[in-house]
Amino acid sequence: MSSTETLKPGTRTITLHNGQVFSYNSNTASALECIPIIDVSKIYSDEIEDRKAVAEEIRQASKDIGFFYMVNHGIEPSYSEEAFKQAKRFFALTEDRKMKVFTGLVPNEYVGFHPMKHYNRNGWKYRDLSEAYNWAYDATQDPDAVDKSEESIGIWPNDLPGFREGLYAYHTRLLQLSRRLTRIFALALHLPEDYFDEYIKRPEAGMRILHYPEQTHSADEQQGIGAHTDVECFTIVTQDDSGGLEVLSKSGNWIKADPVPGSFVVNIADCFMRQTNDFFVSTVHRVINKSGKERYSAPFFFGFDRQKLLEPVPTCVSEENPMRYPVMTGGEYYRWRTNRQKGSGVNTEEDSALE
Repeated sequence: MSSTETLKPGTRTITLHNGQVFSYNSNTASALECIPIIDVSKIYSDEIEDRKAVAEEIRQASKDIGFFYMVNHGIEPSYSEEAFKQAKRFFALTEDRKMKVFTGLVPNEYVGFHPMKHYNRNGWKYRDLSEAYNWAYDATQDPDAVDKSEESIGIWPNDLPGFREGLYAYHTRLLQLSRRLTRIFALALHLPEDYFDEYIKRPEAGMRILHYPEQTHSADEQQGIGAHTDVECFTIVTQDDSGGLEVLSKSGNWIKADPVPGSFVVNIADCFMRQTNDFFVSTVHRVINKSGKERYSAPFFFGFDRQKLLEPVPTCVSEENPMRYPVMTGGEYYRWRTNRQKGSGVNTEEDSALE
């Protein structure tokens, strides 16, 4: 998928923010290939063999495609319903009010409001047709925080009562689920279940809400969000019933990740791919909203403590398979990617060192 040397006629290529170049066969998505659906109810089991059984399913999906649906995850739908309610309130505000929390006011961080048509990730004729609001980890909202006094990085509207509370209520449940999932990922990598525990006491745990109007231009001219990979370890996506999420398979075809009722979509992100030496796959994905209505989604991005080194996972490296990536802290990688995504920090010495 990452090679562009022997392309079929008509094959397109994409250069991503992380420097990788991917090829694909057509801009038209299909449902011919499937994304696995995994029942994760046994992650709550007291029996290690139950947890290992789920971990093996996740191991296979993370290795083969880097995406899977997660059902029976244990989070009540009322939390996502409230988050979408708050999303619709925010995006209905005037542009002037939303721009009071513009992401450009917070250097080196991805928090705040990202306006409609602000980005053009893949250089299409028209800019990406979506707007977003991002917020970060807040120790005061984390029941298991080590240091409750830590100041949160964020920028919030001061004239939207209930907005912050509604979003963090959902964020906290996803944070708790993600810590449990991290232990399952350790088992999936054939490591001790507590291998990553020190990495997630103070995790990287940002979230965003997105609004996509229906697009009228073709996928050859515009996308809701252009093709990209995520930054942290893994992402848990809550999507409405509009559809539009598409995943690039290893065969170079776009696969529709249509909504599955009651599910989350989980995908591997770049930090996990780097640490697992490409054993886990951080898969390219995009959104094209042709549903005939407005689309809303809420991805939760979970990663390791910014102060920790992204060291290679011991089960994924050997003398025959040495580490492919330079070792750095999660914070260094996050800052580099954030600045590239926000349109700065491109073509610098830091770019060359991190790619």
